Amino acid sequence: MAISLIEHKRINTTLAKAKELRKFIEPLMTRSKEDNGHNRQVVFSYLQNKGAVTELFNNIADKIADRPGGYTRIIKLGNRLGDNAEMAMIELVDFNEIYNPKAEKPAKKTRRRRKKSSDASEAPAAEGNTENTEESAE
Repeated sequence: MAISLIEHKRINTTLAKAKELRKFIEPLMTRSKEDNGHNRQVVFSYLQNKGAVTELFNNIADKIADRPGGYTRIIKLGNRLGDNAEMAMIELVDFNEIYNPKAEKPAKKTRRRRKKSSDASEAPAAEGNTENTEESAE
């Protein structure tokens, strides 16, 4: 489950599993803040997945570098229909765009084009100016 959380940044599971996952993953995320060989070996000994370790140390560690703890958030979702188990969503705090006010917002796309109203007003004025110059020449 820890590998899935690192890869997908958010997973749905039962509340009990989410609470246990938080206790498991947060010390690993604290270790990922300092990127050295020993910390990579320790984290790899827990996760046993090279891709997850690379993702944790490269992408996630950059975003959590200034956070003193509390890297995950558990949100209760209600009960599951089949067995009435309490469901929860566990996610990485810095990767949620809705709750994170410091997240970089994507640049607003704008379209630049000429206005049709200005094109229509300039055309008759230009024609009228040429007629006035011809009349004055006569």
